[in-house]
Amino acid sequence: MPRTTTLECPGCPPLRALTFDSLGLIKVIESRGERGTPQVVERWGDPVSSKCVLAASFDDRKKDPLLAVARKNRVVEVVNPLNGEIHVMLSNVGEDGVQPEDDAISGLHLFRRKRSSGSCTLLTCTSKGNASMRSIGIDKSTDDSANISVTKTWKLCGSGNVLCSKVDGSENYAVFGGKGVEVNLWDLENSTKIWTAKPPPKNSLGIFTPTWFTCTTFLSNDDHHKFVAGTNSHQVHLYDISAQRRPVLSFDFRETAIKAVTEDQDGHTIYIGNGSGDLASFDMRTGKLLGCFIGKCSGSIRSIARHPELPVIASCGLDSYLRLWDTKTRQLLSAVFLKQHLTNVVFDSNFVYKEVAATARNANGIQTTEVQTEDEMGTLPVKRKKASKGKREKKKKSEERKETIVVESKKKSQKHKREICDDS
Repeated sequence: MPRTTTLECPGCPPLRALTFDSLGLIKVIESRGERGTPQVVERWGDPVSSKCVLAASFDDRKKDPLLAVARKNRVVEVVNPLNGEIHVMLSNVGEDGVQPEDDAISGLHLFRRKRSSGSCTLLTCTSKGNASMRSIGIDKSTDDSANISVTKTWKLCGSGNVLCSKVDGSENYAVFGGKGVEVNLWDLENSTKIWTAKPPPKNSLGIFTPTWFTCTTFLSNDDHHKFVAGTNSHQVHLYDISAQRRPVLSFDFRETAIKAVTEDQDGHTIYIGNGSGDLASFDMRTGKLLGCFIGKCSGSIRSIARHPELPVIASCGLDSYLRLWDTKTRQLLSAVFLKQHLTNVVFDSNFVYKEVAATARNANGIQTTEVQTEDEMGTLPVKRKKASKGKREKKKKSEERKETIVVESKKKSQKHKREICDDS
């Protein structure tokens, strides 16, 4: 049987999250109120397996936010995250003549600091190591073909498959890794490799573990020298490019592959999810396990997102649940079942929920709020429920029985009076 939690969920603070699944759907989940229950408020797209979302990048600025989505058919979409409207679609990203299933998009980043009015810049990376940076115009007055211009293209590796990538907070550096590809750091401004990790040595039995990185993230947004990488052999490595080429810290977590990792704002805490649904937080200064999140997931975790302001993280995966957790107590706040296998989740940090009050304008044109008290409203009429047929018959028999008893008592009383009169 699937392992699920039976804990009571206290609810979430007001927040907004976007999830992406294996059928290409984008679902908007919102929690309203102080301790609200998250619900799906919007769904964008049609369920098609070839449009499975492989990667997503979100620029959640207050004015003119943008969302980039990379799909299985090698199509990249730039979407308005407020209404789901597609601004631009980029098809056939990568080398010409390559089938989408042979060279799928494994990395995507929407640059926040390089955005100008009416345009944006995208970094894409395929599993074969083909990286490119594109400047895209989102002005609908011109054709899409005239709005897209390739600024840089380069090759990340000669062999192997790139499975993970991450761009640092300054958006000047990016780390890549994968199956048969050691983690390496690139200078995006010059498109040059500045650091490559050294393969680990053989163990005590003389066995060499093949390179297989599944996820990676920078430890801090302000420092590109330290980053964390998870492996398929359930190991977590901390690299410091200013110290050495091998991990400065390494430890195992459970017995299944590490599938997702993300960093906290404090600069030393990370959150890890694996293929068996385990979710935990670690202090990377010592490698100490801070604790596991209470409430077992029943499927592989594929994405973890940390809310920029609230003490909340979100996790999703193959069990089709979006789960929201408290980072301080590690308690499950709420879980939403979304039917499809989930691949990614992002937070909208600028979401603010305000209750809409009934307003009116007085004679002077001043806007006022009408509030009805209990005395003003009075007692509301209560709608009576119609009794069932059995209850009606039972009630009728009871009334008939009462009438019979009353009649018999009257007859006895009259008979008693007559007997008294005869005796006298």
